Amino acid sequence: MPYYTKEQIQQARQVDLLTYLQRHNPEELVHVSGGTYCTKSHDSLKISNGKWCWWSHNIGGSTALDYLVKVCGYKLPEAVGMILGEQPQLSSRPVSKPPPKARPDFQLPERNPDARRVFAYLCARGIDAEIINHCIKSGQLYEDAKRHNCVFVGFEHGTAKYASLRGTLSHSTFVGEVAGSDKRYSFCMPLQANNRESVCVFESAIDALSYLSILKRKGQNWRSANCLSLSGIYRPKADAELKLPLALETYLQHNPGIQKIILCLDNDERGREAAQALQQCLHGYQVLDNPPPKGKDYNDYLQIQKGIAGRVKTRGGEER
Repeated sequence: MPYYTKEQIQQARQVDLLTYLQRHNPEELVHVSGGTYCTKSHDSLKISNGKWCWWSHNIGGSTALDYLVKVCGYKLPEAVGMILGEQPQLSSRPVSKPPPKARPDFQLPERNPDARRVFAYLCARGIDAEIINHCIKSGQLYEDAKRHNCVFVGFEHGTAKYASLRGTLSHSTFVGEVAGSDKRYSFCMPLQANNRESVCVFESAIDALSYLSILKRKGQNWRSANCLSLSGIYRPKADAELKLPLALETYLQHNPGIQKIILCLDNDERGREAAQALQQCLHGYQVLDNPPPKGKDYNDYLQIQKGIAGRVKTRGGEER
């Protein structure tokens, strides 16, 4: 095992993960949007603003050294050598994955006494006030007391099991999950599926609420639609077995009457790839690919319809 001085270790600690991968392993980087990246090996590992977080394992850091040790399983001297260019690089040596960590206990953030910031934020994105209030009254949406994020809650038989977070500041692009969230029970509308044979599938809760707002604008009964958020999508890996997202697999198990699945995923590259992969997985169902007619996602499309595009900063970093 090579030996490195404290000065060399400190030098290695100065290198952030994005810089390291750009220099030594650029094929591992996948551009998500704006200044956000993920890795080809771990699509739940996001890199943004000089930091990284592996959401599925609830670990993160800022340096390439942390990544090589915590994610890739290298010993500290090996990782230092790789960063300093004195060891074989990540792409040229097999890496053993660290053992999966037990999911931390799930606990919802403390609820704010009111939801004024959440209500104002979602209204600014064009979502109908009646639909927002419905979600708040049902407990599926609230404002957290500490950071005033939107908290979108998913349930299993009336017990909260999942929560996604969305920042409410006008220029915020924050998106996250509460630690310990179980992706099998993502946000869906209504809590119990209507007696219908179809479900509309979205990447996020905001897209689902935007779609319901569009139905209401058309004079249709928004309460009759079954909508499911996947809480993000994955990029299918080449030559890997295609699998259903956990949220969709669980939803279909609990609602055996569903026969038609309408994929309302984004109009970007990842959304189109995911839609194509899902159509290959969903044997025995009628599957319809139904991206928004305009804009990147259904919230974009709603804002275009309402003439408010350009007022809200979204995850990708652009104002629209």
